[in-house]
Amino acid sequence: MAKKREKFEDKYKWNVKDLYESDESAYQEIEELTQELNKYKDYEGHILDNNQNLLQLLDFDVEISRRLEKLFIYAHINNDADTLNTKYQELFGKVKNVYNKYLEVTAYIVPELLQKDESLIKIYIKENKDLEKYARHLKEIYRAKEHILSSEVEKALTSYSKLLDIPEEVSGVLTDSDFKFDNIKVKGKEVELTESNYSVYIKDNDREVRKQAFYSLLKTYGNFKNTLAYLLRGEVEKNVATAKLRNYSSSLASSLFHNEIDEKVYRNLITSVHHNLPSLYKYWDLKKKILNLEDFHLYDTYALTSKDDDKQNYTFEMAKDLVLKVVSPLGEKYVKDLENAFNSGWIDSCNNEGKRGGAYCTACYDVHPYVLLSFEGKLNDVSTLAHELGHAMHYYYACQNQEYQDYGYSIFVAEVASQVNEILLCRYLLDNTNNNQEKMKIIDDLLQKYKASIFRQTMFAEFELYLHEFTEKGGVLTHQNMCDKYYELNKLYFGDKVIVDEEIKYEWERIPHFYMNFYVYQYATGFAAAIYLANKIYDGDEKTRENYLEFLKLGCTKNPIDSLKVAGVNMTKTEVFDTAIKFMDELIQEYNVLLGR
Repeated sequence: MAKKREKFEDKYKWNVKDLYESDESAYQEIEELTQELNKYKDYEGHILDNNQNLLQLLDFDVEISRRLEKLFIYAHINNDADTLNTKYQELFGKVKNVYNKYLEVTAYIVPELLQKDESLIKIYIKENKDLEKYARHLKEIYRAKEHILSSEVEKALTSYSKLLDIPEEVSGVLTDSDFKFDNIKVKGKEVELTESNYSVYIKDNDREVRKQAFYSLLKTYGNFKNTLAYLLRGEVEKNVATAKLRNYSSSLASSLFHNEIDEKVYRNLITSVHHNLPSLYKYWDLKKKILNLEDFHLYDTYALTSKDDDKQNYTFEMAKDLVLKVVSPLGEKYVKDLENAFNSGWIDSCNNEGKRGGAYCTACYDVHPYVLLSFEGKLNDVSTLAHELGHAMHYYYACQNQEYQDYGYSIFVAEVASQVNEILLCRYLLDNTNNNQEKMKIIDDLLQKYKASIFRQTMFAEFELYLHEFTEKGGVLTHQNMCDKYYELNKLYFGDKVIVDEEIKYEWERIPHFYMNFYVYQYATGFAAAIYLANKIYDGDEKTRENYLEFLKLGCTKNPIDSLKVAGVNMTKTEVFDTAIKFMDELIQEYNVLLGR
């Protein structure tokens, strides 16, 4: 049972006083910022009168943004640490109100800048060297010029932004709160199935439990196919309409534009994964043999093929020592900086009552990153810790080496640093144990990551592309064509050695990422890039290590594709994916050797 937060020692909690000394200080900042936001109207209509006006506005905006970020992080992490504490619910709500006010009062800035040609900006930068630090930021604004609308329209869209999120919000409320699944029998007892425990029962050693969980969950979703189809259709139509309104050639182009990702990267991912599907089929064949099944259903693909050794229990101190050891191939400075993260209140590991579930890393430019997880002592918790600290070090090095406006790295590269740390952990554990059962568990976990991060996410990406392209061609999405396409993709990705149960056609209804507009493909590209880098670093490739550390410092000073090229990864070619799948084949082969085959 989870303990109350106050029962945990401070060394296991993050240090929020690095942000504000007290809640009162945060509330005072809310009042001061609310007043400061009124000053934006003084610049309206005069931004480009001269280079000094432009500099003053940009400096002012950076100051306000930094203060808002710090305030947001303080409210956000306090609320997540104890969601039962209503005072932080209130504080977080007030901070979000300030942020929405900021969006409103600054909505005129970009349209006003775009009334003039970029050549004027270049003249101003040449005249005033203090503007050079904003050169990339300004260039990015003008790159988007043809997609920015008038000041009045932009303000209207900002006002309607909450309404545009309704499909996602309704879908979330419906599936999180209103769904009731049929009970299942586990060891002779009736158990209520929920979305939370589904992930446990779908992996159960008892095949009948897996089967019950699978059918109970998906049949319930099937009962709501019309409602959820309307909601997802609304989301897709919103994306298509917005892309058209903003003069993009397609919703995919609109989504990829901000990060300067060529559509070829998205389509190349799908093509590369299709080419490597035989490796996934080998994985299914391996699982079928290990489980000793004559017929192999979708619900069997989730079953664990190795025993989870619960005997190994890590203290947080043991986890710290292990993580510091496994990242040693990244060099002494990286290890020293990471040790500082452990010792300086970056991490909140308490498994306390009311704490938000899951794990994440968030960053504050003027303080340091913050990592949340609920540490329970299992190897998976150690892996999560390594993962989130990969994010933290990426933020930390970007903050240390870039201006505020340039430190935020793209979501396209966000999962690379975190996955590199996880893979270094796996490689270290494989090389430092003589226990075959433990090795099989590590390989099994890695193979599941391949399935979840590369193949499953690419299947989602392909489905999402279908939804938008079908709509752009004048098609009307219904539950029938959505279900048909999703079932067809499952048949392709699972192959003829897996019985693709008909109920899987409803699974798209439970994937929240389909409301995030071409987001999921980045899990696959990030994992493939991380495999490529981590294996080289672990094997002692000094050049790759140095290049990777330079990559961590870049922030958004280069576009994501060029950033990864600094690390030695070219995502426009198939080599990255082919190399990643080659390692997967090696893992399958090693697993067979451990089984004595």
